[in-house]
Amino acid sequence: MKVLITGGAGFLGQRLLFALLERPSLSGRHETAEPIDEIILLDQVAPPTACADPRVRFVEGDITDGDCIASVLDESTTSVFHLAAVVSGAAEADFDLGMRINLDATRLVLERCRVLGHVPHLVMTSSVASFSSSQSGNVITEDTAPTPMSSYGTQKVIAELLVNDYSRKGFIDGRTLRVPTVSIRPGKPNAAASSFASGIIREPLAGLEAVCPVPADTPMWLMSPRLAIDNLIHGHELAKEVVGFPRTITLPGLSVTAGEMVEALRSVAGEDVANRVRWTPNEMIKRIVLSWPGTIATPRALKLGFQADTDFKSMIRDYRDGLAAPAAPRT
Repeated sequence: MKVLITGGAGFLGQRLLFALLERPSLSGRHETAEPIDEIILLDQVAPPTACADPRVRFVEGDITDGDCIASVLDESTTSVFHLAAVVSGAAEADFDLGMRINLDATRLVLERCRVLGHVPHLVMTSSVASFSSSQSGNVITEDTAPTPMSSYGTQKVIAELLVNDYSRKGFIDGRTLRVPTVSIRPGKPNAAASSFASGIIREPLAGLEAVCPVPADTPMWLMSPRLAIDNLIHGHELAKEVVGFPRTITLPGLSVTAGEMVEALRSVAGEDVANRVRWTPNEMIKRIVLSWPGTIATPRALKLGFQADTDFKSMIRDYRDGLAAPAAPRT
């Protein structure tokens, strides 16, 4: 079995890689368990963590280049985890960049699968930015029609529809997972509007000040890094008859306000740590984040076996104790 991970040098890509290397097998083209023979990581930058496993190959390339896609995706590619994306804040600031990466590159990947004709599994990450908080009051369900209020959300919804149609036509066996905001991410802040959802925990625990750019009563729909990876693999492993249609699945999450996140930090790490968070509004970030739903009813995803976190304090403790870091693969 050959697996391609686009965005393989990124936060989720690296964790997915290490999780796959720990597995004895993955569901193959005929939905039978097969050992993983090769994993290709495609990204524009090298991975931050070296991997000595001989099954892993890194390719530095431009995902908007059709020749690059053709070089890493061939008839022997059984599964594609399409994680490459321009995050919300960057897609809003640079419309052309967001369209190239989030939409045009996705279509290149899908078209390559269609031309090859071998119907690989394809798992794509989408986002709760597909929805708008103004829909149906403050409660969104899986059946709520997406009406995104950002360029990022719009690009993701178009890509979701493409994955659904390419699956309907039998070109791929696709599944798109709308992943909640992943917190707590280690590393440095990025251009995502939701970056503060990690920063207001990560930085204070490291002895640094952090800025929360949204009001304390802003609800966030969150998922831990551990469950994000577990759910990506679970989505891949589901039989297509079980997934059914549509192929877009809104994942369950944990609804926590920004203020509750800081109070949880205070409970876990103490007053001095929590007091390192400063509340400084940022109107652009506030506008984007407040357009997202703070809670979503996901009975279909739960019935399909996807999991949600239940306690933000536990998520903080996992991060503090190093459990949010990717497990080093055994060789």
